[in-house]
Amino acid sequence: MNPVVPRLLAPISALVLAPLLLGLIGRVKAMMGARRGAPLLQPYRDLARLLGKGEVLSTTATLLFRLAPVAVLASTAAALFLLPAGPLPPVLSFPGDLLLLAYLLALGRFGTLAAAMDTGSAFEGMGASREAAFSALSEPALFLALGGLAWARHDLSLGGLLGGGSTAGLARQAPALGLFTAALFLLLLAENSRIPVDDPATHLELTMIHEVMVLDHSGPTFAAILYGASLKLWIFASLLVSVWIPAGLPAWASAGLYAAGMALVAVSVGLVESLTARLKLAKVPRFLALAGVLAGLGCLVLFAGGRP
Repeated sequence: MNPVVPRLLAPISALVLAPLLLGLIGRVKAMMGARRGAPLLQPYRDLARLLGKGEVLSTTATLLFRLAPVAVLASTAAALFLLPAGPLPPVLSFPGDLLLLAYLLALGRFGTLAAAMDTGSAFEGMGASREAAFSALSEPALFLALGGLAWARHDLSLGGLLGGGSTAGLARQAPALGLFTAALFLLLLAENSRIPVDDPATHLELTMIHEVMVLDHSGPTFAAILYGASLKLWIFASLLVSVWIPAGLPAWASAGLYAAGMALVAVSVGLVESLTARLKLAKVPRFLALAGVLAGLGCLVLFAGGRP
């Protein structure tokens, strides 16, 4: 078999299964609210429905508005090729590829911001301004967390720092890894517009951040935005899970741990959204600063422990 084929299974599985995370989050929230809720596969139905609809464009929108969702989806999908998935290695791996991952995600954010500004809507411009301001706080925390993991694993590639250490190494570095994981989980909530930072289910309030930027999208372009958002959620969940999978496990065990971990992340997000309220906008910077502080503490723990 071509050695490239097994590597392609990681991004292909993400492309197929990413909307399932959103469905699982919705099921958890419905159960916590004692509601019947939408089916687990509802995100797939929503995407299929949007692909079959027409598109309504603002009279002020240019070609940029139609191309931006494609760029968002393409950049986010490209980031999947840098990530391992349980026993599956990444398609592309080289020292410093963690920087490429961060900038691919930033490129997707820029596409969303550009499309929002292109509509000429003051409401969407307000959301774009908030997104740009908060991203300036979340990106340093992301770099610090990924840099700390690279320091702990002695590897500057995502395939190495997420490839899993030995069981003894995981136990020895558990305090630092726990802090990095906590920081990444807070960033997952912020970067994916989840409660307590934003509410993906609301479209009418002045406190929206991400959702207000995509109000003018419809039909296939809106489907690209939603699908790209599910891929971004998968990327952050995969970062969280891959840190804790030990190396040297049988392929079936590693795959099982990865699948269970991804489901656990989705359940955790659903529980957080069910048990907490959305923060006031003035407190969102503190939330993002907390992610940076946790990542910084993880680096201090590594330094104090001599980074074995």
